[in-house]
This record gives sequence, structure tokens and C-alpha cells, in this order.
Amino acid sequence: MDTMTYAAGPSGPAPAPLPTTSSETRTDGPRGRVARLWRGDPSDPTWARPSLLLLLLATAAFYFWNLTSSGWANSFYSAAAQAGSESWTALFYGSSDASNAITVDKPPASIWVMALSVRLLGLNSFAILAPQVLMGVAAVGVLHATVKRHFGAAAGLLAGAVLALTPVAVLMFRFNNPDALLVLLMTLAAWATVRAVDAGSTRWFVLAGVFLGFGFLTKTLQVLLVIPFLGLAFLVAADTTLRRRIIGSVAGAAAFLLTAGWWVAIVELVPESMRPYIGGSQTNSFLELTFGYNGLGRINGNETGSVGGGNGWGETGLGRIFNASIGGQISWLIPTAVILLIAGLALRGLAPRTDRRRASYIVWGGWLLVTLLTFSLMAGIFHEYYTVALAPAVAALVGMGAKEAWENRANLIGAFALAAATGAAALWGFVLLGRTSEYDGLKWAVLFVGLAAAFGMLVLTRLPRRGTAVVSAAAIAAGLAGPAAYSLTTVSEAHTGSIVTAGPATMGGRGMGGPGGIRGQGFPGGSPGQAPPGMTQGQVPQGMAQGQTQGGGGMGGLLDAGTPSTEVIAALSEDAESYRWVAAAVGSQSAAGLQLGTELPVMAIGGFNGSDPSPTLEQFQQYVADGDIHYLAASGGGMGGRGGSSGGSSASSEITTWVSENFTSVTIDGSTFYDLTQPLDETGAATATSSTSNV
Repeated sequence: MDTMTYAAGPSGPAPAPLPTTSSETRTDGPRGRVARLWRGDPSDPTWARPSLLLLLLATAAFYFWNLTSSGWANSFYSAAAQAGSESWTALFYGSSDASNAITVDKPPASIWVMALSVRLLGLNSFAILAPQVLMGVAAVGVLHATVKRHFGAAAGLLAGAVLALTPVAVLMFRFNNPDALLVLLMTLAAWATVRAVDAGSTRWFVLAGVFLGFGFLTKTLQVLLVIPFLGLAFLVAADTTLRRRIIGSVAGAAAFLLTAGWWVAIVELVPESMRPYIGGSQTNSFLELTFGYNGLGRINGNETGSVGGGNGWGETGLGRIFNASIGGQISWLIPTAVILLIAGLALRGLAPRTDRRRASYIVWGGWLLVTLLTFSLMAGIFHEYYTVALAPAVAALVGMGAKEAWENRANLIGAFALAAATGAAALWGFVLLGRTSEYDGLKWAVLFVGLAAAFGMLVLTRLPRRGTAVVSAAAIAAGLAGPAAYSLTTVSEAHTGSIVTAGPATMGGRGMGGPGGIRGQGFPGGSPGQAPPGMTQGQVPQGMAQGQTQGGGGMGGLLDAGTPSTEVIAALSEDAESYRWVAAAVGSQSAAGLQLGTELPVMAIGGFNGSDPSPTLEQFQQYVADGDIHYLAASGGGMGGRGGSSGGSSASSEITTWVSENFTSVTIDGSTFYDLTQPLDETGAATATSSTSNV
């Protein structure tokens, strides 16, 4: 909250005028540019720009610290980045391997960024994860600029700090899932929309459409959640005529469709024989993937080939985001944000149509409410880290609403909004901190300091200037202490696998993806037959039955990749130039571990879950006949695909059965493989070596 505007007296300061463009003479040369960077807008307080730079530098340092402890993080995407660094075709399509057998089950925009980083810096953990850190710092800066535009520097700093310290944001801006890029692009779209509203500009709204289009190429339909209220804000509040607002809305929609559609059109028009199989689909169609597995299937739970759905991913309902599994990721300041949103809209109720602050509430408030309801009620696959999409909206509303209420602290709406928002943050922070044993002292400090600050908000106009500063500082500290503690825990620990969560383990949580991912059979940190913490065997997600979690050849499981030994790497690398794929494995994670170890193409049979019909048995047999594949990694729990129980293809099971009946098994440093160059004869004996040999 802006503690620099007390001169207006006990009646409260008048709302700050909207920033204007400076007409000062620009100083040329490097020294002048550095001075402008440090000084910022001349109309800002002297502390504004240094504080922003400090926030950005602190965010970068915090996010980079201990970054490479997570290794490959999600090996599924790291393997695709490795493939893209070796093959431009793999880069374009987002293939899992450089020989282009199958793509990841998302569009490739986030892979493009990581693969280019690997081309520049080489294949290593830093090259994979650093782009996400930079995206996080950029998102904080863009959010600050968007909020500051109409609510001032203090509001922008508060919003940026809230985003930077949101636990799930800290996690995902240090991880290589597509969510980091998605959040940055959606935040940029909101920034461009606010600029479009201010100027009544079609060009700015077209830019918003471009950002959203690339958001679609990052994570398909999830980006649609923010579009309705960005469009509503422009259509209602843009400072231009109704005709130009309609034209601008159509132009923005067209920009979105063109930016999102060019890649989709190429993929759908290129013959299937000339491109990789579209992972996650059952018909080799990106449109099916978009509207099925990654689209409506996420809403209604009907996801063919999925490893879960419905209650397998947690109970749905309005309380979902606040439960023991998800609450500590994102919900710390959601009650505060909702209170301040309501108060802000009430305080702007009689403003003219073009009121810019109300337009900002429409943008960020709509983003929050639509996304919150969708995540609460969706019956398909749902992971805790999805909630990072809420973080910019929560942060923006806290910064905007706090400044709005602070400016109106002399009247009942402003004072009660500040008190209620502060009290809600303290009480809910106390509840969330109480769900873990790691912060017993902190939870009581948050409660007492926060409630004292909430009471102080009711009597602000009676306090001296120093007293108001103390109250506002106490409110901010109480609200951010819990998220900051969770974030410190997050950066202190490694996170690997497909399902990860921020912060410490919580009592009563689902246990899906604490530090290191799921623990259990085939999961890092677990032991065979052990369910993840806080989960009985009956709670294992649907389609992930016992015996289906261990990956091929000990090289990983369904949700994480293993690390091959030097002996395995040496064996697979021998005569690698003679093969299109040095090995194949059921499931993308099993293949990813081998590929990242060897830096050579490994075919992921059946895609992520082993449930895609790629390749079919006939296609695989032809690859073997052509000498394209050297080894097939055997499953630790017995050969077989995972797709049948969830309606997916049984091709992987057919392939592994055929291989086990017709080819020689070899043991390489304790891991079992089938040598596809050594068929068995009619008696079941190896034609060149014994049926079971050690390499």
C-alpha cells in the first residue's frame, strides 16, 4: 500500500491522477539511457524505479538459487527439448525424439524456447530450466507495469511481490512444464488489453490476440479461460466509439485465430507419413487432442488413454482450491483478492463507462473467477500446479484493491475492505500454516500480527503518520509471510517428475507430487508397493493400478524417468549410427531417461501413458525388419501397455508381447532389454547368443 500519500490529511488522499507521458528532452548516449532506466517516469516517486529494479533482481536471484538441483525436472519435456536441439523437424512439431516417432501431448511453443536454449548452452539442467526463470521475472515485471498504470507504483510493487512469492508460481517458474510460458503470455495479453482500453486502440487489442494465440500454442484451450473478460473489458470500456470497439474486438479475435491456427493447419495438412504421430491422440490428429484429451475431456473426465479422471484426481467442488492438497499452493490471498475486488467494484460503481480502473477490475476479476470455477469443477486430470494460472489475477487484485481501499480509507467501504482483507489473509494463513508442522511459530505470528493490523485498519484516520505506516507494513508482512515460507521450502528442494507441488508435505493432503513427485512404486523416493504419502492404494488415480507404475527396464515410471547407468549408455550408444532409434520403451518417461542419458533417439511406444496407437504392431514389426531399432527396454513389472484400462490403444501391449516371444533378452547392469537384432529360432533359442545373456 502506498505510504507516501498521507499529505491529504485524515479525510484520505484523493485518487492519484493517471500517469501521463513525459515530454522531457531525452538524453542520448549510454549514460542517459542508464539514468532513464534508474529514474523511470519523472511523475513517479523517487523510490519507485529503484524499488522495481530491486524486486526484479531479488526475484531473479531467488528463482535461480539452487535451480539445477532439480536435474531434468520433467524429463518428458526435457527429452523433447533435447530432440529439438538436434532436429529442426523435431523442434517444429515438439517431437519426443530426434527421429520423430511421436510428439509430446501439448503444442510445442514451450519446447521451442527450451530447445533453442539447449542449442545455445548445450544439454544440461541449467539450459532446460533457466528460460522458465526468465519468464517468471518477466511476468513479475509485466504485472507490475499493468497494475502501476492506473493504480500507482506502490500497487504495482505489491502486485509484483505477491506474484513473485506465490508458492506455485515459484515452483513453475523453476520447472520446465509449459505453464511458465502460458502464464507469461496471458499476463502480456492482459497488459496489452489494458493499453488497448486506454487508447481505444485496435492495434493494442490485436497484440493481445497475438499473445493469446501463442498461449494456445503453449497449452491449447486453457488460454481460453481468460479471453471472455479481456474481450468484455475492451468492448465495454475502450475509449472509442461502439463501432471501433466492435471492429477492434473482431480484429483481436482474428489475430488470435491466425496466431494459434497457422501451426495447427500445417500439422493437419501435412500427410501423416511425413510427420510424427500426435501424442495424446487416438487418431493422430491435433484437433482431436485439442478438443478431446486436452479439451472437453479435462472438463467432463472422459479422457481416452488417460491415467486418471473424476475422483482419481481429487473431489471436485468450490472448496477444491482450498483443500489440504491445493490450498498451500495458491489460496493464501484468494479470500483477500475477492474482498478487494468487491470493494473496488463498489467504489467504482458510479464511474463513467470508460473508467480505466473498473476496466482493470473486469480484466483481472474475470480472469480469477472463471479460472477458479473451472479448476474447482473440472472432473478430468487436474494437478495442483495448474493453479499457477490464478497467480497473476490474485496478485493484481491484491495490489489494485489495496490501493483503491487505501485511498478511500476515510469512508466505511474503504476502511472495512482493508480490515476484512487483512483479517482474511491472517486467518487463512494461520489455517494453511497449521496444515504442516514446519511453521508452528510462524502461524501464530501471522495470526496475531495480522489481526492487530486488521483492527488498525479500522482506525487509520485516527493514527499518526508513523502509525499508519506501521499498520500497513504489518498487514503486508502478515499476508506474505506464509507464502514466503512455502516458497523458501520450494527453492530449497529438488522437484522432478510429471506431478510436483510447492512447499512442505501437508497433513491430510493427497500426497500427489510433493518434492520429487509422486512417491510409491516406480516413483522417486518411494519403494515398490508403497502408495504415495497420504494416499492408500485405493486412492491411486484411475488407470494407474498396481503394477502399472514401473517403467521400462528400470529406466523410470509412468510419472518420472530414471537415470541409466554408464553400462546401459555404452551398450545403447554402440553402433548408434546404424539405427534410427537406439532403443524403444513403453511410455515417454521410460524413453526419456534413456534418451537424456545417451543423447540419442529413443522411441516412446504409446506416448506418455503407453496408450496411444503409435506405433501399431505392424508398424513396429516393419521398423524391426528394416533394422531401425536396436533394443526394446523391458518393463520392470512385466511387459505390457498401460492404455487398456482407460480406453486407449492396446498396441503397446501387443508389441511387447510379440517382442518377448521372438527376441533375445539381455541384461545390462541389472536392466533387462530385448535385442531386436537377435531373433529367437523356432525352438525359442537365440540364433546368435543365448536367450538370456549379460552385457
